[in-house]
Amino acid sequence: MMRTLLLLLLVSVPSTAMTADRPNILYIMSDDHAAPAISAYGSRLAEVAPTPNIDRLAKEGALFTNAFCTNSICSPSRACVMTGQYNHTNGAFDLSGRVAPGEQMLAIQMGKAGYQTAMIGKWHLHHEPADFDYYCVLPGQGKYHDPEFLVRGDKPWGKNKLQFPGKHSSDAITDLTLDWLKDGWDQEQPFFLMHHYKAPHDYFENAERYESYLADVQIPEPDTLWHRDPKFGSLATRGANDELLPHIGTSIGGRNLRRSYLGDLPSLYPNEFPKNFDPANYSDEENTRFAYQAYLKKYLRCVKGIDDNLGRLLQHLEQTGQIDNTIIIYTGDQGFMLGEHDYQDKRWMFEESQRMPFLVRYPKSIPAGKRYDTIIENVDYAPTMLALAGAEIPASVQGRSFKSLLETGDEPADWKQAAYYRYWMHMAHHDNPGHLGIRTKTHKLIYFYGCNYDGGYQTPAGWELYDLVNDPQETRNLYDDPDQTERVAELKAQLARLRQSVGDDGSHHPKCEAIVQEFWDYDEADRAKARKISHQYLQRRLAELKAGKLNTRTWQGE
Repeated sequence: MMRTLLLLLLVSVPSTAMTADRPNILYIMSDDHAAPAISAYGSRLAEVAPTPNIDRLAKEGALFTNAFCTNSICSPSRACVMTGQYNHTNGAFDLSGRVAPGEQMLAIQMGKAGYQTAMIGKWHLHHEPADFDYYCVLPGQGKYHDPEFLVRGDKPWGKNKLQFPGKHSSDAITDLTLDWLKDGWDQEQPFFLMHHYKAPHDYFENAERYESYLADVQIPEPDTLWHRDPKFGSLATRGANDELLPHIGTSIGGRNLRRSYLGDLPSLYPNEFPKNFDPANYSDEENTRFAYQAYLKKYLRCVKGIDDNLGRLLQHLEQTGQIDNTIIIYTGDQGFMLGEHDYQDKRWMFEESQRMPFLVRYPKSIPAGKRYDTIIENVDYAPTMLALAGAEIPASVQGRSFKSLLETGDEPADWKQAAYYRYWMHMAHHDNPGHLGIRTKTHKLIYFYGCNYDGGYQTPAGWELYDLVNDPQETRNLYDDPDQTERVAELKAQLARLRQSVGDDGSHHPKCEAIVQEFWDYDEADRAKARKISHQYLQRRLAELKAGKLNTRTWQGE
């Protein structure tokens, strides 16, 4: 009789109680937070703009130096994290990318494993995050000040709102998370909480209390802001005889004739510029420096707000005794160009844009103070968190868990040795040509095929090879160096195999793939045609500018 009662009791115990001893998972993701803007990464900004709370995760946990997004743009990157799939698989190719209810794999699997799930902050995947138990998310990009949030309610998705007048979004998002941890979390279950900041996405609007922060500090400048090595870039990014330098890649100074921070920031942040600022009264160098300083100060003030709010989260977890029972991850949805090569925004496969910060703390199984150069991609984040939670990883997931690396410190013998990258949204918003490429621990090969989904709006094709050991700033393209011929061939073959292995076989947009294949060999005939396309594109862009067409839809059509 006693044995029968015991069996009945075991059967009747809810699965949530059975999983209560498993770790909580707090996944913190900021928008456009470049690794160099975290002082634990030791960049030029570390001393002037320290991030002590984020750094604590590195000191007490692990930091990754080779964490990469597969597509450096908001919605696609977030879709990779939510599904564990590359964008050509999950369908989120660009900013219209979405993940529908029923497909929000990470939330679904965590729920099945007995976790209470919550999504708070920036979502930007358009459909309702309905597969979470609780959500309170910004609509679209959301607002920095006086933000409103969408919640589940009696009205249809998008109509149930909470408003926070007088608050900055970073503060409001943190308040929401703290409120949920205090009153919304059912402590019979471990929690899986995605806490997403809008900051420091441009245009950068910090909380008022940070206006004096860095006001009298000269922010260090990257050398490549000023010096463009003759071997930097390619026909694809410079044009024939450098004719496209004013048109490829939006700029800090006045280089790009369509869009630059010199053009945008003075009206947005007049206090960061001389009184009655008129660029005509200053040299190109002075104007670039004004724009750079304004850009970095506003950006870093937003980062300061994130770091301070992270301190509030850590303090709460300490006070409630949960900090050592919570896996805390900090990352960004991609990197960001902080003036390197006179580029703004992200999208590029260059290091500052492709690299994501990734720090994780869990003292019960992750040794403190570890730094890893293992290549991980954002498609690996979901399976890793699922593995740490003891949850099932569906067969649909393309990424792979690096749980064993975190726990043992040893990179698995069969771990990936290259990251795949593909930016699809050709010449949209920031004048970045469509490109794909491969990044190993020592080299990067980028192929700018230069067309949209329909094979249209062509810019010249070109290839770029960078030696990341001897040239970590990516200043000299070695693609045409005779000493690199064999390496180019090897990396091209590896890139072709990688495309097939991840499923980017060209079938998604066949007209685009036809252009990819046309310039793959890049022989003299290909180069001659690329130069011709450069001339044609220059005329097209100049005609657009003359007609005042500053926001042409470039990623579709001819």
